[in-house]
Amino acid sequence: MVVKKIPITLPFIDQSEVDAVSEVIRSGWLVQGPKTKQFEDLFREFTGSKYAVAVSSCTTGLHLCLEALSIVNTKVIVPAFTFVATANVVEYTNSQVVFCDIDLNTFNIEVNELRNILEKDKSIKAVIPVNLFGLCADLPEIVKIAKDYGIKVIEDCACSFGGYINDIHSGNFGDCGCFSFHPRKAITTGEGGMIVTNDREIYEILIRLRNHGAEVSDYHRHNNQYSFLLPEYNIRGYNYRMTDIQASIGISQLKKADYILKSRSQIVERYVNFFRNNFHKGRSLDSYFRLPLVPSGYRHGYQSFVVLFCMDESLFSSDIDIDAKLEIISRWNVKRNEIMYELEKLGVSTRQGTHSVHTLGYYKRKYGLRPQDFVNSYIADRLSISLPLFPQMTDDEFLFICDSLLKVIKVIV
Repeated sequence: MVVKKIPITLPFIDQSEVDAVSEVIRSGWLVQGPKTKQFEDLFREFTGSKYAVAVSSCTTGLHLCLEALSIVNTKVIVPAFTFVATANVVEYTNSQVVFCDIDLNTFNIEVNELRNILEKDKSIKAVIPVNLFGLCADLPEIVKIAKDYGIKVIEDCACSFGGYINDIHSGNFGDCGCFSFHPRKAITTGEGGMIVTNDREIYEILIRLRNHGAEVSDYHRHNNQYSFLLPEYNIRGYNYRMTDIQASIGISQLKKADYILKSRSQIVERYVNFFRNNFHKGRSLDSYFRLPLVPSGYRHGYQSFVVLFCMDESLFSSDIDIDAKLEIISRWNVKRNEIMYELEKLGVSTRQGTHSVHTLGYYKRKYGLRPQDFVNSYIADRLSISLPLFPQMTDDEFLFICDSLLKVIKVIV
């Protein structure tokens, strides 16, 4: 069996996206026009949200939500294990990032720690829970805590298209939620994002903020009388618009969304069976790797399939001191990196799950943070492995990934 290099992911693109883009280019309306409106309507219907606002990225969407909710010059809680953009948007509003550790079972924000932080600091005005890798955080409890302390909730749904709790789609729990359409996500527009909200007032602020603060959009103005008059600008806004080229791709992607999500879930099921039914040194592979946990009532969107590599269960105990934990992390991080390096040489792409943001240079220096300050996030950073996942993965590719992983484990562990 000859298999070329297997990427970490691939967007599911076919002729329909090519035709859709060609149609937009021929139409002459390229920016925030009829296709953007259609994409918003379809996305709103898919997620069950009342309102949807297309933007240039999930990052700009999060920034707009903070502005729309007047979360500026204050403090905002962010999980310490997330992509750096979640923290960066807080800095955009001249606010202070307050990191919160995660639950290693879900990779999402630890709700007891969230409550402890809010109890100690009453000046915090918002939390941005991240629905990491496609799994919703404990949003019902987070919203309850937020109400207790009078703070806003902005869901970072960058990864959680197709993620549900009890048939409620991610993005519908907080004040608003922001999705990403980067090529690594389940559906893509190249770059681009979408904000959803169920609050009319927030929606009306967002549609102005994304378009320089204009009271009406170009599309609305050009399709009504007095199109020659420029709109009024009563608030300071941004140029965070989505193009109709991007929106046309998004429309095509949404039409295939059920297939894309089902295929990703089926591949994950095959991965789980592989880990549970293959052995090394008399132990199943799921004793070497912690597999993703999906709590009862949750549906995982599986933007990524991320496992945690460590055979030393004492790492997850509260009975050992921090120095011992740091030694275990360092030791198993070396082996984790060896596994990923050997897989790379065989042609299998992997990645660590994401960052422990508090260890990155900017945040480490600005806030004077150490790895052990959010130790679960540090564990996830140093010991997570994301395996290839995309709908068009062939049987040969899947078997090659599994065979390669088993081969590497037998050599390194």
